[in-house]
Amino acid sequence: MIARLLGAFALLAAPALACSGGGDAQAAGGARASEFNADSAMSYVRQQVAFGPRVPGTPGWQKTGDWIVAKVKAAGATVTEQKWQHTLATGKQIPQRNILARINPGVAGRILYVAHWDTRPNADRDLDPANHKSPIPGANDGASGVALLIAVAEALQKAPPAFGVDLLFVDGEDYGTFSPDVDVLIGSTYFAKNLPDPGYKPLFGVVWDMIGDADLNLPQEMYSAQNAPEVVQRVWAKAKELGYDKYFRPDMRDYTITDDHYPLIAAGLRVIDVIDIDYEWHHTMGDDLSKVSKASLQVVGDVAMALLR
Repeated sequence: MIARLLGAFALLAAPALACSGGGDAQAAGGARASEFNADSAMSYVRQQVAFGPRVPGTPGWQKTGDWIVAKVKAAGATVTEQKWQHTLATGKQIPQRNILARINPGVAGRILYVAHWDTRPNADRDLDPANHKSPIPGANDGASGVALLIAVAEALQKAPPAFGVDLLFVDGEDYGTFSPDVDVLIGSTYFAKNLPDPGYKPLFGVVWDMIGDADLNLPQEMYSAQNAPEVVQRVWAKAKELGYDKYFRPDMRDYTITDDHYPLIAAGLRVIDVIDIDYEWHHTMGDDLSKVSKASLQVVGDVAMALLR
């Protein structure tokens, strides 16, 4: 993903979707009974990093994809996969694999959660030029979103939702070059063109990206607010209800962020991006386990679960 400076944008008022559930909201950091298990989520971040870089076609990528499928199946989800060969701008082909875990697959009303599971093949933002061709560890940029979705699946297995939930693990988000966008957002673009059902229209959707940063900072993303303001309002209102408005800040960035919500919005889906782009180790070799916080995973996991209740 990459940020794009656009200048100030005045968000027009839009009707809010009704928010439901939540229970007792206490200040962030206080005692809270939570169905989201951040210890499990943190262990899933560690497991992915232990597999090595998840660059398409590498052993770490293959092991991680198989592991994701096994984890969500064990959590009771119905799993389908999209596998194809993507032709790069250079003419080279790389394997791609989207994984869709469906909870209550026969229910028409659905919510879509998205995370990318690949990692960037080059640390092009690293301060050391010698690292620019090395694949990043991807502890936050990649592993944190995947860990979130798996832990959500496990929580829903214990207390099933009343409606359908789709957990989409997309490939190839971070492979190529941003600005101009070449060979990036590959998996979400493919999914947008090959939806799982005719007329597939989730009630709303959220891309969860880089949400494990120990210094969690989640202002609203501009492209999301422009194209699905009611979903932005729903998510940030739920975070405030839970006492997490310190992290889910009500202000909006004055630039858009190119991420997996772009092709999904273009396909007519009401999907927004929840992302901490102010991450010092973004696309660097420093994106390792030491930068991911269980407390941050708990905050975002609580919000993700509350939106499903």
